[in-house]
This record gives sequence, structure tokens and C-alpha cells, in this order.
Amino acid sequence: MFAFCADPSTLPQWQWFACYLTTPTHFAFYRSFLMVMLLLAITAPIALGMGLLGALAVRARFLPLSLLGKGYVNVVRGVPDIVFFMFVPIALGQGIEWVMHHIQCPDWDQPIRQGSDFIVCREAKVPGVNAPAWVRDIYAFSMAVVAFALVFGAFAANTLHGAMQAVPRAQVETAEAYGMTRAQAFRRVIMPQMWVYALPGLSNIWQILIKATPLLFLLGLQDAVYWARELGGQKTSLYTYPHPDWRVWYFLVLLCFYLFLTWASERGFARLNARLSHGQATAAGEKLRKAAA
Repeated sequence: MFAFCADPSTLPQWQWFACYLTTPTHFAFYRSFLMVMLLLAITAPIALGMGLLGALAVRARFLPLSLLGKGYVNVVRGVPDIVFFMFVPIALGQGIEWVMHHIQCPDWDQPIRQGSDFIVCREAKVPGVNAPAWVRDIYAFSMAVVAFALVFGAFAANTLHGAMQAVPRAQVETAEAYGMTRAQAFRRVIMPQMWVYALPGLSNIWQILIKATPLLFLLGLQDAVYWARELGGQKTSLYTYPHPDWRVWYFLVLLCFYLFLTWASERGFARLNARLSHGQATAAGEKLRKAAA
């Protein structure tokens, strides 16, 4: 990046570090933090939406829909997360390629499943065989979003269903007695109040989602943990910037990054909880009333 970086072996210490910390691989390390933030920003609302749909399915009066919602919640919550992070991208990717194979290559006369191999024609590969690296990265990132949203959507569904049940039943009955339909009572009575009951559980799910982001490497993405391990490891004479084993310092940077995210999240949820608790018949609402008196 700098003109004096032509021969790192002759540089004084501060210039050596200036060159070392501005290499293309280090910029990839810096971008990996943005990728983590982008994953959280995209996955959280999708998982919350899936959780809301799952909670509505669980409390539905239509039995098949209720069973579907309960099955989704219980299966995902009962299976280790890492299994879904490995299974979902493979299953979804092969499903897309299977559909594309039948569209692009209708004359294919060989079985797609050949033992443990999954073989489709060249035109059905997703992403394409000659796709640039950025397309492959977007594809892998999209698969990561789907996997994370499926897993954490199930936990959110369980939390939101419990919050819906926590809203006093008498209020719903009163609304129905005044002529509201079940859907109207849900929108006007349950939905506005359930968030204050759901917020503690959603806060925990958010923190777990943050802690799960290092699993991105399972999906082929070069995340912050990958680069910390690669850049911090001891180099040899084959590298331009050989150095001792500095992994402890790189992982210390990761520690500070995740602790900062946790600290900022706690403050954000505390403010949101205080705002939602105004006028609510909860312990937090009672505390606010006493403080204002």
C-alpha cells in the first residue's frame, strides 16, 4: 500500500507493521468483520419473521398447520445447530441443482444419484462452473443466511408463542365480547403487548446468534476466525512478512469485537425494554411507575 513497502526486510519496526497491516490479506480480515455484521443485520429480521410465522402456526386451530409449526420448532430445537448448518446448504443446493438439471438437461439418461455422488449436467451447476469468485461468495453467504434463519427462527417461534400465551386471556375475551373477531383481537390486543414478554427471550437468542457467527467457516466463507488463525500463525521464509506465532493477539481482537457487540446489544435491548414496558402490567412496568411517582 505504501511506497516504502517494496522490501519489508529493510524496514524499521513501525514501517514494517504499517506494511504488514495493510496487505490484501489483512484487508480481507477487516472485511470479514463487516460480513459478520451484514449476516446479523440480514438474518435477525428474517429469523424473527420466521419465528412469528412459526408461532402463529403453533397456535393455529387448523390441526395440520399446528402440527407443522410444532414439528418445525421441536425438530430444529432438538437437533444440534451444527447439523443444520451442514445439512441445509447441502440439501438446498442439491435441490436447486436437481430442478435446474431437469430444466436444462431433459435428455440426460444417467441417474443423478450414483452411490454417494450427486451428479448433474454442467449447465445445472449452481453457481455456474465459470462463475466469478464474488458470485460464489454471495451464493455461500445466502446459504448461510437461510441456515441461520431456519435455526434461530425456531427458537424465536418458541419464545413468541410463550409471549402470546402470557398476554392475559381476560383481555382477549373482553375484546371478543365487544365484537372483535379472533384475528382483530390478536392484532389489537395480543400483538402490541406480547413483545414486552418476548423481549428477554429474543435478547438471549440474539446473543446466541452473535456467538454462532464463527460457524460461517463451515459454509466455505472466510470469516474473521479463519483469517485470525491464518494471519496469526507462524510464517516461514515463503511469506513476505514472516513473524512468530501471533494468534493470541488476533484472537484477542476477536474477543474485543464480540464483547463490544454483546455490550452494545445489552444496552440496546435495555432501552427497548424500558420503552415497551411503559404502561404494562409487568415487573418492569411497575418499576417504571414507581420511579416516576
